[in-house]
Parts: sequence; structure tokens; C-alpha cells
Amino acid sequence: MPLFRKFILIAVVGFVLLLLGVLLPGEEIALAQQPTGSVPTVTGTPPGPAVQVDPSLKFIYVYSGPGSFDYPRIGVLLANESAPALGRARDRVDWIEIYYPGVTGSRGWVYALYVKLSPGAFLPLVDVPPTPTPVSTPTINPTLEAAFIGQQTPTRLPTFTPPPPLELPVFNEPSASADTATGVPAGLLILGLGLFGLMGAIISYLRGR
Repeated sequence: MPLFRKFILIAVVGFVLLLLGVLLPGEEIALAQQPTGSVPTVTGTPPGPAVQVDPSLKFIYVYSGPGSFDYPRIGVLLANESAPALGRARDRVDWIEIYYPGVTGSRGWVYALYVKLSPGAFLPLVDVPPTPTPVSTPTINPTLEAAFIGQQTPTRLPTFTPPPPLELPVFNEPSASADTATGVPAGLLILGLGLFGLMGAIISYLRGR
């Protein structure tokens, strides 16, 4: 009898526990789904050729074509600034075409000696763009030019006439005929006349006193 009661008690407890497990909500266990295939590895594409401005320069100009005289400036690149390189000019290999957004065609040209090309880069040759033509060619009306610019009448230069020959005076040497005629030297006569005048002056002074 006691064994039968224990069996009944265990059956009742088990039924109650089973009933509680069915009626009370339990926590659901979510199992993560494992991938069945291989996951592809994402790798970056290698960058294309590029140019970098020489750091010793503050900036360089970007032109619309391969030439600083035939093409206008369209922008600048600062020191150490990089830009994608597209090619070299066919007849001017020292000019490199770059991608330069913000201008017509997003293309520009830089001088190769001012930039450094990425190692191992190969640039194809591209055709040189045509040089820009000026909007208008200034011309001057010849009639208007003649109205403001006077025409100089050619005049004949005067004929050079040589001056008459210069006549130099000729001095004759004094002859000794006067001294020889009197027999007295001219110096002695002058000295005597001077003494005579001095004596006359002394006499006049004494008579005046």
C-alpha cells in the first residue's frame, strides 16, 4: 500500500509539472544560422598613375594645353598636392595631362619637371589640343590713324659749305737799321729819357716848396 501511494504521488507531481510546462510560456532559444558557402574577400583596386607637386615649390600653374605661351592658365596646384595623371603630349612629352575638375572637360596640363610621377606609372601619348583662337583681332583704320598721326614731309638737308681758309697774321722781325743809324742802343735811349723825366719831377717838387 505505501508503495502504491508513492507511485500515485510521483504520477501526480509529474502530471502537474508537465501541465505547468505546457501552460507557462518559456524562453525561446535562437540558434544562429551558420554560412554554408565561402565568404569572398574584398580587396581594394590599385590606384592609377598620379602626379605630385614638388614640395620645394609653393605652387604650379595648370594650363589648358601643353604650353605656357600657347595656352591660358586655368588653375594652380599647391605643394605636395596630387592629381590623377592621364597621359603625355604626343609631341611634347615634358607636359602631362591630369584630371582637373571644375574646368571645361575636367582636363588640365602641368609641366613634368615641376611634378613627380608615381613609381612604375606608364602614361599613354595623347593628342595635343588645338590652341585657342582670340575672340577678335584688333585692327586700326588707316584713315583714323592718319588723322591723329601727322605725316612728316621729307625735307632736304642743307648742303655743307666749307669755310674760307683761315689767314694767320705774319709778324716781321724788327730790323736793326734804327739802332745802327743813330749808333745808340734803344735801351739806353729809354733809360736816359726816364732819368730826364725823374729829374724834371724833382725840380718841380723843389720849386713848389
